[in-house]
Amino acid sequence: MKIHKMTHQSSLPSNTRNKLVLRRTRKRFSPKVFIDLTIERTAIASLLLTGFLGVGAMGCWGMEIIETNANPNIIISGWQYQKNRSLGAMLVSFSAFLGSSLVGASFSVHRDKF
Repeated sequence: MKIHKMTHQSSLPSNTRNKLVLRRTRKRFSPKVFIDLTIERTAIASLLLTGFLGVGAMGCWGMEIIETNANPNIIISGWQYQKNRSLGAMLVSFSAFLGSSLVGASFSVHRDKF
């Protein structure tokens, strides 16, 4: 990402004194900003994944009910495994959301020195 800074230089000769000069400034790497952005993106991604996995689990639950009603001889449906896998992944993803939110909140409290 290039950042241009507009400055006026009066030390130039009179014919170029009123012209604007472009200078490139370097953006410095800040570990605090990097950590904050990483925590924020992890929280958002895990919350979105939790929602999608919840919808998938409800869909598998509905298909399980339809399959069981269509053939009552089925003891364990294949959709039941899919539902349980979606629910387990949803639990892990929601735990990641809670963990990243807690870490982000503790960093902000530590930085604000409450």
